[in-house]
Amino acid sequence: MNPFYKNLALWIIITLMMVMLYNLFNQQKMLEANITYSDFLAMVENDRVGEVTIQGKELFVTDTGRNRFKVYAPEDPELIRTLRLKGISINAKPPETSPWYLSILVSWLPMLLLIGVWIFFMRQMQSGGGKAMSFGKSRARLLSDQSGKVTFEDVAGVEEAKEELAEIVGFLKEPKKFTRLGGRIPKGVLLTGLPGTG
Repeated sequence: MNPFYKNLALWIIITLMMVMLYNLFNQQKMLEANITYSDFLAMVENDRVGEVTIQGKELFVTDTGRNRFKVYAPEDPELIRTLRLKGISINAKPPETSPWYLSILVSWLPMLLLIGVWIFFMRQMQSGGGKAMSFGKSRARLLSDQSGKVTFEDVAGVEEAKEELAEIVGFLKEPKKFTRLGGRIPKGVLLTGLPGTG
């Protein structure tokens, strides 16, 4: 399989997992709008509340228009009596506790994501020939005078090009000889032709 498609599939899976976790934690929050306790009491006084579910310190309120709200309720011993006098349906649920594996996942998820991204980048660097990790390793070699000697006899190609280049080398070795005759120092050498011809 092409490495590009592997990486793309990995990122799509990570994105889908993040979206699923976000939806899992926020599905209740999307259903209910938060209101203040005084707004809730005003709704009760105006007979706009149809049902109240008490869950720990939170009240989940359904109004007469079937809209849902969430209220944080302080300690109010009169609240139940007020709701009963108004004829509001009251439900009670135990406080919501998230499963143990979910709390572990939430606490370890950032660290696992960092480790996953780190492993991903390390694999990318290794598959790229290790260029990013080998910046301190020079591939230069020390050449001696004997190993670096290349003569025109070692080079194949068109004889005319070799002769012209030999003239330039001779000029560079003994420039005074040519400048006495009116020669100028060349700025560079333009080599043309097929590969291997000079």
